[in-house]
Amino acid sequence: MNETVLEIRNANIYQGDSLILSNVNITVSKSEFVYLVGKTGTGKSSLLKTLYGELPLQEGTANVAGFDLKDLTWKTVPFLRRNIGIVFQDFQLLTDRNVHDNLKFVLAATGWTNEREIENKIDEVLGKVGLKTKGFKFPYELSGGEQQRVDIARALLNSPKLILADEPTGNLDPETTEEIMNLLFQIAKELGTAIVMATHDYLVINKYPARTIKTEGGKVIDNVSLNV
Repeated sequence: MNETVLEIRNANIYQGDSLILSNVNITVSKSEFVYLVGKTGTGKSSLLKTLYGELPLQEGTANVAGFDLKDLTWKTVPFLRRNIGIVFQDFQLLTDRNVHDNLKFVLAATGWTNEREIENKIDEVLGKVGLKTKGFKFPYELSGGEQQRVDIARALLNSPKLILADEPTGNLDPETTEEIMNLLFQIAKELGTAIVMATHDYLVINKYPARTIKTEGGKVIDNVSLNV
């Protein structure tokens, strides 16, 4: 049986005191690619924030990459985030340092101390995203697609079981979008990493079909069929 990396059961998702999503049930397995869709304001971001520990889980149960979200504290949230990768729409790279040092910063912040291991890991993830020769470049010297690749490399640093990608193609042109989608599917297939990708882009979903989950009317609907 395939390993489960994300399981939510009978969960109610809150933003402060406001109930955003009720009775959420989702299971995602190793290597699986899942889209998360829904109109703005229907709870996609609240669901993602709950999964990476920014919003507390108040009701129901959830296990993400081996962590029980009900047991999370401010002290244990960083450990959860070491076991998942997060890819943002706006890259969120540190502009005052080059690609290599952006990645080194994350490794140092997550407890890596051995210089040789740090260098090997940076070399490895840049190779996986096709940027092995770009470590000396600063973010402003890179195209949007290259910056997104660095963001994905950063998400891979701690060999996560799960990547949460929030609109990762939202600011990219169609050609670059294709490159990033091919890369994400390759990561899921070759590394066994489960990927949950929030998107508004139904053209991407049609071109790269995968299981799709939708937030709508305070609910999460699994395996929706999108006729667009």
